[in-house]
Amino acid sequence: MTGWRSSRAPAAIEPAALPVLGFLAAKIAVLAVNTWWFPTLSGRHPRPATGSTALLVPLRDEADRIPQTLPAMLAAGFDEVVLLDDGSTDDTAAVVRRLLDRADPGSPPVRLITGRPRPDGWAGKTWACAQLAQASGAGTLVFCDADVRLAPDAAAAVLAEMERQDAQVFSVFPRHRTQSWSERLLAPLIVDVLLCGLPFGLLRSPIRSAATAHGALLAFRREAYAAAGGFDAVRDAVIEDVALARTVRARGLRLGLALGGATVQVRMYRNRREVAAGLGRGLLPMTGGRRWLVVSAWLWHLLAYSVPPGLALVSPRWRLAAVLGIAERALLEVKTGGRDWPAALAVAASPLAAVPVVAQGLRRRQVWRGRSYAT
Repeated sequence: MTGWRSSRAPAAIEPAALPVLGFLAAKIAVLAVNTWWFPTLSGRHPRPATGSTALLVPLRDEADRIPQTLPAMLAAGFDEVVLLDDGSTDDTAAVVRRLLDRADPGSPPVRLITGRPRPDGWAGKTWACAQLAQASGAGTLVFCDADVRLAPDAAAAVLAEMERQDAQVFSVFPRHRTQSWSERLLAPLIVDVLLCGLPFGLLRSPIRSAATAHGALLAFRREAYAAAGGFDAVRDAVIEDVALARTVRARGLRLGLALGGATVQVRMYRNRREVAAGLGRGLLPMTGGRRWLVVSAWLWHLLAYSVPPGLALVSPRWRLAAVLGIAERALLEVKTGGRDWPAALAVAASPLAAVPVVAQGLRRRQVWRGRSYAT
C-alpha cells in the first residue's frame, strides 16, 4: 500500500486548487499594498480653512438608532447639522426633537425638516439627499447616514483628508460595528471588495470601474455637487453611492476615498433579516441585472473559501488555500481595526452565510425601509 497520499482522489483535486490559489494570492497582494497605501481617517490633523461645512442626515424610521448617533454628530465639529424626516412611520421626528431639547448649548445650529412626498422616478434616499442639499448653503456638503457614529474630531478629519487628496468629492468606508454572526461574517466584506479589488493608486486612473463610494458618508464641495448633477443625476439608483462615484468620474471631477477607522463607524444591520435585505438589494444593480453572474460569483466564492477546509487533510494545495482565506480576512481586520479574529478564522462560513443574501438579491423586487424597488 502506498497510503492515502497516492490515492486517485487527491490527484484529481490537486490541479483544481490552482485557480483558487491564484485568486486568493492576487487578492492578498492587492490588500497588502492597500494596507500600506489606502488612507485611514485620523484626528491628528487640524481642520483646514475650507469655509462652512454642513452635516446632512436623512432619517427614515430611525427612532431606535438616532439616540445612539445624534449626540456624537452634534459634537463632531460641523458648522451646521440638518436632518430630514423622510416619511418615517415611527416616531423618529419626536425622538429627534427630544434629543435636541437636551442638546449641549454649545452644539452647532441644528434643523429638523420634513421631507416632501417622493416624486415618480426617484429612489427614497436620493430624493431625501437632494432635499437636504437644497436646505443648506454650506460650501461643503457632508451626507451621513443616521446609523453612523462619528468621533468628536470627525469634521476636521474628513476635511483634512479631503484636502490632502485634493478631492472634490470624498467618501469614507466606515469601520463596521458588528454583533450577530451574520453581521460579523458578511458586513466587513463590503470593505474587503474595496481593499482587495481596488489598488488605491487606480483612483486617479480613467478606469470607470475604479470609481466607487460608500453612502454612509459622502462629501461634496458645493461646486462639485452642482457639476456632478447632484442626486438628480442618479435619482432612480438603488445603489446611489457607486452610481454617483461613476458619474463624478465621467464628469472629470476628483474623487477621494478613505477608511473610517475609529473616526467613522457604523452598524448597518442588526440581524440576519436586515443583512439579507440590505446586502441583497445591491447584487443585481452591481452586476448589471445579470442573475447568472450573481449565482456564478457566489459559487466561485463557495469554492474559494468554503471548500478548502474540507479538503485540507488530503491536499496540500487546498490546505494552503484554506490558510490564505484566513490570512486575507485577518489582514483585513488589521487594516480596518475591526480585530474580529474569530470571524477571520470562520471565513469559510461566509459564503454559506450569504445564501439568504443571494436568494434575496435574485428577487425581482426589493423592499428596503418599507419601500419597494424593481430590480
